Amino acid sequence: MILEQIKKAIRRHNLIAKGDKVLIGVSGGPDSVALLYLLNKLKKEFKLTLHIAHLDHMLRKDSYRDAEFVKRLAERLKIPSTITQVNVKELAKKGSLEEIARNARLAFLFKIAKDVNADKIALGHNLDDQAETVLMRIIRGTGLYGLSGILPKRNIAGYEIIRPLLEVKRKDIEAFLKRKGIKPCIDMSNLENIYFRNRIRNKLLPLLEKEYNKNIKEVLANMAESLGYDYDYLAKASNRAGRQMRTKINLWYGISKTEIPTTENRTLRLSPKAIFLKKLSKLHPALQKIIFRYAIASLKGNTRRITFQHIKEIEDLLLNRPINSIVDLPQGVSVIKKKNYLSFYRKI
Repeated sequence: MILEQIKKAIRRHNLIAKGDKVLIGVSGGPDSVALLYLLNKLKKEFKLTLHIAHLDHMLRKDSYRDAEFVKRLAERLKIPSTITQVNVKELAKKGSLEEIARNARLAFLFKIAKDVNADKIALGHNLDDQAETVLMRIIRGTGLYGLSGILPKRNIAGYEIIRPLLEVKRKDIEAFLKRKGIKPCIDMSNLENIYFRNRIRNKLLPLLEKEYNKNIKEVLANMAESLGYDYDYLAKASNRAGRQMRTKINLWYGISKTEIPTTENRTLRLSPKAIFLKKLSKLHPALQKIIFRYAIASLKGNTRRITFQHIKEIEDLLLNRPINSIVDLPQGVSVIKKKNYLSFYRKI
């Protein structure tokens, strides 16, 4: 039973504590609607306080109907809600539509979580989403962190995001809604194969299930969970290495300059701290990779668009390239090799 699956996931990953206030991101689609009903069902047992958040991205002409649906749903369940819209297409003139939509959604959820003093933000990702994400990253190229897929619990910018449905199949969610007579909103764009994820979902995964392994989704999800534990262990090992060297988590030491001119007539903002090469060279390459990711995330807030090849470039910079060599990364991040340290910058 799906409710029991959710309860097991909550206990296994320590997703919810009794008395928590949970902000639920509800798009109106099957996953988030099922999540809402299930958490509402568990409200008494876990002594939860719930709040619904819905962001209309205005990407479809009829997207306002989803907002109206969520509003009526909140009223029927007697759960307070916050519903807002943002014109993502207008914002996307300055960058990737997918990335800007994601950032707008997270910013909205973080704001509402702060406003209502929520302990957790619950999202409706399921096992199929996990399999699709892992397969996408394999095809595009990724490292251990990317292969760990979507995490059941993750802290982003001080907000704890939980995904109680991550071990539940999409077909089981749809069956649950059908049994309950619940009709969610259906985004017809999910059926169009113009998007990479949709092609994975609608073409590649069905082919793999039919021709190679009928349990491919479970295999990919299990692999993600296993590698997630491996990555977590390495991250903790890098933390220990940092403490042993009397440094912080990322092994950085402060240096006094705040900016530096380069030979290409660019001015780069210097990260407040830099990694000493002597310290870095003593670490296992697996820990070095994690430290590079920490450094990048400290500058741009995440490691999205950072590929395995980018990390290899930094390794080559460290081992083979001369002093003052530079590696340029996505979104204005650069890495410069100095005599005694490796510094991470963002372009002004």
